[in-house]
Amino acid sequence: MSDQTRTTTLSPAELQAEADQFRNEYRAVKEAVGKVIVGQQRVVEATLTALFCGGNVLLEGVPGLGKTELVKALASVLKLDFRRIQFTPDLMPADVIGTNMMTSDETGSYRFEFRKGPIFTQLLLADEINRATPKTQSALLETMQEGTVTTGGTTYRLEPPFFVLATQNPIEQEGTFPLPEAQLDRFMFKVVVPFLNREELNEVVSRTILKKKYEAESILDGPRILHLRGVLDRVVVSDPMRDYACRMVLATHPDSSYATDRVKKFLRWGASPRAAQALIRGARVHALSQGRAHVAFEDIRYFAGEVLQHRVLLNYDGQAENISVQEVIEECITGLPTGG
Repeated sequence: MSDQTRTTTLSPAELQAEADQFRNEYRAVKEAVGKVIVGQQRVVEATLTALFCGGNVLLEGVPGLGKTELVKALASVLKLDFRRIQFTPDLMPADVIGTNMMTSDETGSYRFEFRKGPIFTQLLLADEINRATPKTQSALLETMQEGTVTTGGTTYRLEPPFFVLATQNPIEQEGTFPLPEAQLDRFMFKVVVPFLNREELNEVVSRTILKKKYEAESILDGPRILHLRGVLDRVVVSDPMRDYACRMVLATHPDSSYATDRVKKFLRWGASPRAAQALIRGARVHALSQGRAHVAFEDIRYFAGEVLQHRVLLNYDGQAENISVQEVIEECITGLPTGG
């Protein structure tokens, strides 16, 4: 029975039971990761939301804020295979996806054999992704979108769930290659990792001094995550909710009637249709995490900043005046009426 068929046959009580189950498991994973990662609750929420949606996340933050530890904690809590690639300027596409190598068998015959690269995993940390050349960055495009790797005329499907969490340093730009728009658009969220506050920094230092290491408890596995993804398809998205997400994307386009004055003045290009899809997918997870089987306006707004901020381009005036993209997007979100 398909998810679409089940949506029409499940009673409201059954839909609510699924929502409650999702909420309980989501919160259990969030609490388990939170025991390992100090602070960064918004980052943890966004990362888990993208993972349950089947999306990918770009984390932007200075070194030392626990981005790598977050991925390791997720891999442990979710019982997923984890690999890390340290992106450098000399990294080649074959170093990521693998390469064909000539081998010989017991008869002495030679043949080509594909040796899989580190991308053949379930949870991939692409560390400092903007340090690799565009040619190497493009090696991830197919995999992030389709979950497949094509090389030598053969297509290999990765074991689901497959999730890419990439990091980049916003301060040190020497020797980096900005991610092209096509690559950025394949990240469901871009999350800016904030610096720790006083209490959180004290806790990190205390754990280091006392050598306290919290072990993440294993809660979910791959098949269970795929099952929970199926639950998302049964979350009700009414026509006004869908239209609200579409109007929010249109509000980022300077030639749209929904655009604010600052959008018209400082943005050259707005978000793509993938942004509308990401808004709905993220809203479904947030609704379920609150125990609801239907999407509300606040669910769409909750992760709108993470969805939109990396999908728009400043024009010359915006760059010259050093305009904050986050502030422009926040104005779009708060200024958009729910009806219209």
